[in-house]
Amino acid sequence: MDIEALKPVAQTLFDDIRTLSFDGVGVTRDSYGAGESAAADYLRDFARREGLHVEADGAANLVFRLPGERADVPAAWIGSHLDSVPQGGNFDGLAGVVAGLLCLLARRRAGGATAAPLGVIGLRGEESAWFGKAYLGSGAALGKLGAGDLALRHRRSGHTVAECMAALGADLASIRAQRPLFDKTRALAYLELHIEQGPVMVARGLPLAVVPGIRGNVRHNRITCSGEAGHSGAVPRWLRKDAMFAVAELIVRLDTRWRELLERGADLVVTTGVVGTSPEEHSVSRIPGTASFSFEARSKSVAVLEEFYRWMRAECEAVARERGVCFAFDARVDAAPATMDAGLSELLARQCRARGVPFDLVPSGAGHDAAQFANAGIPTGMLFIRNEHGSHNPREAMDLDDFMLGVGVLAAAVDSLRSGGVSEAARGSI
Repeated sequence: MDIEALKPVAQTLFDDIRTLSFDGVGVTRDSYGAGESAAADYLRDFARREGLHVEADGAANLVFRLPGERADVPAAWIGSHLDSVPQGGNFDGLAGVVAGLLCLLARRRAGGATAAPLGVIGLRGEESAWFGKAYLGSGAALGKLGAGDLALRHRRSGHTVAECMAALGADLASIRAQRPLFDKTRALAYLELHIEQGPVMVARGLPLAVVPGIRGNVRHNRITCSGEAGHSGAVPRWLRKDAMFAVAELIVRLDTRWRELLERGADLVVTTGVVGTSPEEHSVSRIPGTASFSFEARSKSVAVLEEFYRWMRAECEAVARERGVCFAFDARVDAAPATMDAGLSELLARQCRARGVPFDLVPSGAGHDAAQFANAGIPTGMLFIRNEHGSHNPREAMDLDDFMLGVGVLAAAVDSLRSGGVSEAARGSI
């Protein structure tokens, strides 16, 4: 199978989809929206021209196969997501879908393969930026979306998740009933190729990395602190109920506790990515009566997440008492940590070693659809590609040569799977 010969195809796919979703700064492919759908339509047309079978599942995710392969036969799966954050980069998510399609094309051009059947899935709605919740497409496929999730509203259009899914022909009855749309009993493995979204691989000169695990998170998209507005010159400190100072004090306390937990060896990152007062009330001479902020904590440990979350809620109560304010919370959003399958991780590592490619184990601080599949009990593996300038910004810079190395590793790993599944391949029975 000559993967390298498909390099021009990969370049064309990345260039064309970037052009389709360019917003003047970066790319915008909104979850269950116009940008994501444009990318999906392009890939559907491309696959059909190449003689691949393509269909949408009950959550509007795209499913690609070789023609003639039966959907009820156990298969290996490669997938990632089609959406992006607003003004994001072109490779986050898309690289994994393109990698899967190249593996399918290589098989088709080689006249089929004797390995396990291969399916590729282009997932909708992985990014939390649009509805405040991640993993919508994979969550729906695995029967994990609840009524509250379907009622979330798109940050720009205001339409609910359910409305956006229905507009694309999704099977809302099954999704609402939390009936799985993806038959995990017929999944030998799920593999995802993704750019690294941090600086580790660039700093260490690693073109590829095997991901042993993915951090989970707990979030509130909006916490509102309510105090009492007043004239900035007329209210002394001891009588103030300043919402902004209360939020600022809370954030400092969070940072202090975070540092203490790190010193104890805990795995934890904490972020307040959105904070501010109401634009309608902005004034240099006004004490803010309300301020809102977001909260996110990520860790590989559920216990660490729960400990920090309980502590955060207790500190909100303490600050409220001390400053005469109150805190109101929107719905808590959780994503569980995930551990990748040891056999698949070794399989990916062996393929890297066979090619003489420098690599290491690099855990993922960012969330991925792979976590959903792993936590559903499906053997899951993940491969990182080196990427400069981080992610969730227009400056993502994945080198195409690194990407093709990764596709070669992925294709060889998948082709080593037989009907015996991951354990057989990991033992070397290839």
